[in-house]
Amino acid sequence: MVTENRGKSSRMEVDVGGITFKNPVLTASGTFAYGIEFAHLMDLNSIGGIVVKGISMKPIAGNAPPRIYETSSGMLNAIGWQNIGAREFVENKLPALRKYDTRIVVNVVGFSLEEYLEVIRFLNDHPGIAALELNISCPNVKHGGFHFNKDPRDTFKVTSKARKASRRIPLWVKLSPNVTDIRVFARACEDAGADAISAINTLVGMAVDVQKRRSRLRFVTGGLSGPAIKPVALRMVWEAAREVKIPVIGIGGIASTEDALEFLVAGARAVQVGTANFYNPAASQRIVEGLAEHCRSHKIKDINDIVGSLRI
Repeated sequence: MVTENRGKSSRMEVDVGGITFKNPVLTASGTFAYGIEFAHLMDLNSIGGIVVKGISMKPIAGNAPPRIYETSSGMLNAIGWQNIGAREFVENKLPALRKYDTRIVVNVVGFSLEEYLEVIRFLNDHPGIAALELNISCPNVKHGGFHFNKDPRDTFKVTSKARKASRRIPLWVKLSPNVTDIRVFARACEDAGADAISAINTLVGMAVDVQKRRSRLRFVTGGLSGPAIKPVALRMVWEAAREVKIPVIGIGGIASTEDALEFLVAGARAVQVGTANFYNPAASQRIVEGLAEHCRSHKIKDINDIVGSLRI
């Protein structure tokens, strides 16, 4: 039930797996670099959190170009987990991020279970990280994360092992939409001890240059993101939120306040802004402002009253 706001500022804080975020808007991994690169383009203190790009133990060069292609309603990418590695991240990126009043979430990647666990154990020894987001759903690598989202038993296994390895930091699991029933995978994560679920990662797609008769991407296929996937993401978030008790973070085509509200109403506790960052670097900040104004204008005292309020 929506409660009235009688002249006071609306409460914007949300709880995600035991961690309080000052508002429900985060940036999505792989679209916001390591966060500090956007400091001159927007106020990093304005958003609830920054999910940095996928971090592996050792640096990864990523896939060969071309690896990004703009579609009519979104973007295909096959970056391939390019990153500077965990040690470089905690030494040269994390200290700068910790100066901001914004929660830091690290997306964790690996080509094997042991690689995931190595990164998690290493990051647990470094303060300033609010949560880890286990990326088992990237379609742009030939081995590793993509393997663990094909069978819910594998999802359970990697989540369970990762949960035990993360001694002090909450664990989120980022799920793939490239499955028959996301509810089964969400339940596997919950049963394995995950603190929250991020849904969804990109859908597998491709584009062809008809003149050259070649794929637009060197990797051939890529992950489709942006407005095109929003209806699919919204449906999957709704399904997952109804299936599990742990929080669901909504991702997929969120570029406006109304987009974010749709996901919250469908059951998401928080949202991540992704592709919109490429053409509007301040999109997440604008969405925070829009959500606050929506609550004021509709006399909503607490933004949590919106979460899961879909009428069926």
